[in-house]
Amino acid sequence: MTTVHDFSARSLSGEDVSLADYRGKVLLIVNTASKCGFTPQYAGLEKLHEELSPRGFAVLGFPCNQFGQQEPGDAHEIQSFCSLSYNVTFPMFAKIEVNGEGAHPLYEFLKSQKPGLLGIEAIKWNFSKFLVDQQGRVVERYAPTTTPASLKGDVEALLGG
Repeated sequence: MTTVHDFSARSLSGEDVSLADYRGKVLLIVNTASKCGFTPQYAGLEKLHEELSPRGFAVLGFPCNQFGQQEPGDAHEIQSFCSLSYNVTFPMFAKIEVNGEGAHPLYEFLKSQKPGLLGIEAIKWNFSKFLVDQQGRVVERYAPTTTPASLKGDVEALLGG
């Protein structure tokens, strides 16, 4: 059975990262953007990451420029923005596409596992979120409007309390 752990992605610094490195951790995978109305969610994502990472949790950020061209920067600009504006310490990956022919294989998998409302697989906007269990199974999909703070209970349930 295919899981999130079967995929790899390029980090913002250009290294290939196997998501198998996150085996045994609960993950929140988020497509991000620096110039979006939901961009302040970076603060909540970072808070969740800081609070729960000691228990085996990680947020994984995937910048995407497909929605309103709201992530126009290159890797250096994205890294600087995340670090200076929100003190992001969770792993950030290279800019990807989440919909269409150029969609990253990880996102094709995530969407197939948890389609959105009415069975529509396409990602609607920046800051769509996927919760993944320790075995790499996609447990839930959340809308961009779902705040990181509201996910804490779901994450803690997977972490075992």
